[in-house]
Amino acid sequence: MARAPAGSSRPPGSAAAARAAGTQRPPGKPGRRSAPAQGGTADRILDAALASFGARGYEATSLDALAEGLGVRKQSILYWFPSKEVLLEALIDRSAGELAAALEGSLAGAGSGWSRVEAVVRSVFRLAARRPELLGLLREVGRLGPPSATRLMLVLEPLVQRASEFLEHEMDAGHMRRHEPRLLLLAIYSTVVGMITEVEVLRALGEEPTARSLVRRRQEILRLLRSALLVDDGPPHASGVSAPVADPQADGAGGRGRGGLGGV
Repeated sequence: MARAPAGSSRPPGSAAAARAAGTQRPPGKPGRRSAPAQGGTADRILDAALASFGARGYEATSLDALAEGLGVRKQSILYWFPSKEVLLEALIDRSAGELAAALEGSLAGAGSGWSRVEAVVRSVFRLAARRPELLGLLREVGRLGPPSATRLMLVLEPLVQRASEFLEHEMDAGHMRRHEPRLLLLAIYSTVVGMITEVEVLRALGEEPTARSLVRRRQEILRLLRSALLVDDGPPHASGVSAPVADPQADGAGGRGRGGLGGV
C-alpha cells in the first residue's frame, strides 16, 4: 500500500470530503487524504469508481482495472484511498450529498401536500436522466447491504426524518392514508429506484430503457403513488400525472412541471 510522506496524512472528515458529500465522515472510520480542487486526482478516481461500481458492481471492479482505465498506477489510488472499502465510503458520502442536494433543490420550488411528493419523484427521474451512474450506485449499495447501506442511510437521515414528519403530518390531517412513515418511504424508494435502474427486468417486460420510456415510467409511478397515498384523489390532471407523454428534452432540469411547482 502506498504511503504519503511523513506528516502529510490528514484526519478523517477532511474539508474536501465534507464539501463533496455535504457531511462529515463518522468518527473512528479510516479516512481518505484531503482532495485537491475539483477535477483533481481524487475526484477523477471517484468518478471512475462511480461509473464502474454503478454499472459493473462493486465486487466486479478491481483497483487494478480502475488504475488502468485512469492511466495511473494502483499506488496512486491507494495514496488517496487506502483501500477499496475506503474508496466506496468516500463515494457513498459524495453521491449521497449530490442526491440530497437535488432533492432539497426540488423541494425549494414545491408547494405543499402531494406536490412535494411529486417534486421529489420528478427530481429523482431527472437525476437518472443526467446521472444514471449515480442511481446505479444507489442500487448497488442497497444490494451490498450493511455497512455500506447503513452509511448511505446515515448520510440521508436528516432528509428521511423530515420526509417522515411530512408524511405523518399529511396522515394526521387526513390527506393521506395511514401507513408507517419510514416503511412507506422505504417502499417508495425501492419502487422508484427499481423502476429506473433494473434495466434487464424492464427489457424482459418489453420496456426498452429510452428517454421517452423514462418519462412514461415516471408518469406511471406518480399515478401509482397518488392512488396509493391520497385519501381524496381529485381529478387526475390536478398534478399533471395524466398529461400526454412530454418531450424528454423539455422535461429536463430547465423544464417546468405542471401544477405550479416551478422547475419541477
